[in-house]
Amino acid sequence: MTAPTITAPQLTLARNAADAALAVLPTSRALSAAAPIAATADVLADGQAVTAKFSGAANGEVVVVVGQDLADALKESPLGELDLTAAVRPALEAAARVFGPVVLDPGVVMESGVAMSSLATKEDAVAVPLVEGEEVRAVLALALSPWPGEEPGQMDVARQQSAGPGIQLRGGLDMLHDVEMEVSAELGRTRMAVRELLSLNPGAIVELDRAAGSPADLLVNGRLIARGEVVVVDENFGIRITEIVSPGTERE
Repeated sequence: MTAPTITAPQLTLARNAADAALAVLPTSRALSAAAPIAATADVLADGQAVTAKFSGAANGEVVVVVGQDLADALKESPLGELDLTAAVRPALEAAARVFGPVVLDPGVVMESGVAMSSLATKEDAVAVPLVEGEEVRAVLALALSPWPGEEPGQMDVARQQSAGPGIQLRGGLDMLHDVEMEVSAELGRTRMAVRELLSLNPGAIVELDRAAGSPADLLVNGRLIARGEVVVVDENFGIRITEIVSPGTERE
């Protein structure tokens, strides 16, 4: 049942916001936006939410709730654990920009029930289930203060802004291209007893498990992705890549 205090044009804007968010939401599922409903705490009980407030042409709050399967998939990315906030931020931005130029705050990860309970206390809060068949897999929820009015001028502006050329929507891993990740190089490893560690002093030599001249490992978030030669670049060490490591062959 839709929220009785929300007008048809406002529901249309909520649906447009959901479509915009869905275009950049990182999921391999074929999701579609269902009919908007009143925001409630249990619209998607099993999942994680990212909530962010925005201001500018419109003022309000936007919430993206993803199922636990997507949250787990981000943790098990081939490049290591990915931050949920960074992963869904393009979806938050796309939804908020339907209402015009806005500034979005960094966003906060919450349990889905907590985020939706908080949003549901706001007047005219709307949720749009993102479904696969009849199964709710994610949710886009909004609360604006106030919502755009029904006057033709206001609605036309909102529609133009939601369809304007300034928003370039990206899908898949493209949306994560600006996420910074820790990159490190490893020359080798060894194991030492505690008494050996305690006896270390300046000048001591620790022998590693790799022969001289062997390639160094390049790791992203602790996961091996490449090997290469150690070089010097402007008095700093660097790695010249000689091999890209395929997933599943890290230990070969």
